[in-house]
Amino acid sequence: MTDPTFPTYAQLLARTDAPPGSAWGVWGAGDEIGTLNHLTPERVRDAAALVRTGERIRLDHPLEAFDPPPAPARKLLRHTMFGANEHHRDEYLDGFYTQGSSQLDGLRHFAHPEHGFYNGTDPGRLQPGLPTLGVNRYSEHGVVGRGVLVDVDAHLRARGHLIDHDAGEPIEVATVVEAAAGQGVELRPGDILMVRTGWGHHYLHELDPDGRRALTPLRASGLAASRETVEWLWDNRFAVVASDTFAVEAWPAPQDSPFLTAAERAGTGRIPHSGLMHRVLIPLLGMVLGELWALDELAAACAADGRWDCMLVATPLNLTGGVGSPSNAVAIR
Repeated sequence: MTDPTFPTYAQLLARTDAPPGSAWGVWGAGDEIGTLNHLTPERVRDAAALVRTGERIRLDHPLEAFDPPPAPARKLLRHTMFGANEHHRDEYLDGFYTQGSSQLDGLRHFAHPEHGFYNGTDPGRLQPGLPTLGVNRYSEHGVVGRGVLVDVDAHLRARGHLIDHDAGEPIEVATVVEAAAGQGVELRPGDILMVRTGWGHHYLHELDPDGRRALTPLRASGLAASRETVEWLWDNRFAVVASDTFAVEAWPAPQDSPFLTAAERAGTGRIPHSGLMHRVLIPLLGMVLGELWALDELAAACAADGRWDCMLVATPLNLTGGVGSPSNAVAIR
């Protein structure tokens, strides 16, 4: 049942007791999990009822899949094995970037350039080994709920439109809504929304390593950076918004993004993150984002039997103070 007392995005924009457009305090002054609060015990129980066959589909690419990494600041991990003797094996990873493959953004990942981190958290507390606002909070709460896949790529292909991934084509909310309606799937509060665009398939299977390296600076398709997108995501009360794209939203942000700061609009101080919805979704709304998810196998299974929802379980690392984590997600049908 929809709670009529839960604030809409329009109401958040009108706030005077917190940054306008923020959800600070909505789940309490000490909240550290944001939209995961939508994953109530009742919704988890209802999600379990979606399991019919017991089929399990992984939603993570291998840790080393993205070669070269789309984000230039990240590097490929190095996997070393050793043994105490010939009958034993152990291992360690060097250069392990927790957001280098299929992942969940933690709420430490982005601050708003004018208002700071989610719920006004003191940035001095965001240190390794300190739990505040770390991805460990996701692990403690658990990420289990109704997963819903919306295959925007298939929807547009059926209409003769191929998304221009290398141009960073933005995808409007209206297109996602049309695709969901075409699938006959209902979107509900607490859903773990998965939007398939085909970007992951394009990057990994249609581009060779030279083609990937040629994407400099990176351009990648995704949701359009707009107030309409933010409003739709918030007002639908999704617990997690995940995609097969680099950043969920189109990368880079448009030059006229509504999320630029006043200084950036004046033409000074722009950086690659300028204008991104990340700066609103994560620090202002506490929205949990999943990026680079492997959605092709799930899309094929859903198209085959017409069931576009499932029970979804993700187990992020219990890394104290982590900024992000491999999603370790599985769809159970």
